[in-house]
Amino acid sequence: MLLAIDVGNTNITFGIFEKKALITTFRMTTKQLRTSDEYGIGIIDMLERNQIFQKDVKDVIIASVVPDVMHSLNNAIIKYFGITPIIVGPGIKTGIRVVTENPKQIGADRIVDAAGAYALYGGPVLVLDFGTATTYDLVDASGAFVAGVTAPGIRISAKALWEDAAKLPKIEICKPKSILAQETISSMQAGLVYGQIGQTEYIVRNMAKEAGYKELKVVATGGLGRIIANETDCIDIYDPNLTLTGLRLIFEKQN
Repeated sequence: MLLAIDVGNTNITFGIFEKKALITTFRMTTKQLRTSDEYGIGIIDMLERNQIFQKDVKDVIIASVVPDVMHSLNNAIIKYFGITPIIVGPGIKTGIRVVTENPKQIGADRIVDAAGAYALYGGPVLVLDFGTATTYDLVDASGAFVAGVTAPGIRISAKALWEDAAKLPKIEICKPKSILAQETISSMQAGLVYGQIGQTEYIVRNMAKEAGYKELKVVATGGLGRIIANETDCIDIYDPNLTLTGLRLIFEKQN
């Protein structure tokens, strides 16, 4: 089995693959500092709760945008699984050529999403990831990563509201019954959700226009992506496991 690990700014997402099939997923928070032993024991415990055992894991691949956790996490995989993980970065075959001004500035998660979307859905493809940040990444028909836009994620925007405005409360992020909000909570929800929808439609439309694409597949992923994808026609596909699938596809390219 392959253990694919996506280290994001908010959560670390784990996926277990049996060949091409994604068997199960689970998560840890990223911001809590852990030792290699805590990572190792925690991962094994969550695997066993899903009837998967330490000895079943034969390979590990990791994509990370949080360097501070990598030393402990990498050591945990080596110590508890006896495996040196593949780390997505320079020198790793991904199937994607980055042709932006500074390729090294493109996060591993964005490369993985691009690789997954291009392999699964072809190009040109615009990949939207609604995570801590909301990213819009354009891959052309040849598999080249040609442009990307980065915006605050919905949770970042929500946090800014309730931390920087004294009278605004913490709220659940969801679509309100109407954009014609009549009290504080629904007015915040309307601003966050409909604001994100408007941003998404504008950026998708103008990236396609400036790139000269009349036909462009738009693929979304990320925790809050489903809310947005359900409310706009500009997103063709919502794939919640795009990053994990991208990791599997990249792993297969190394052999």
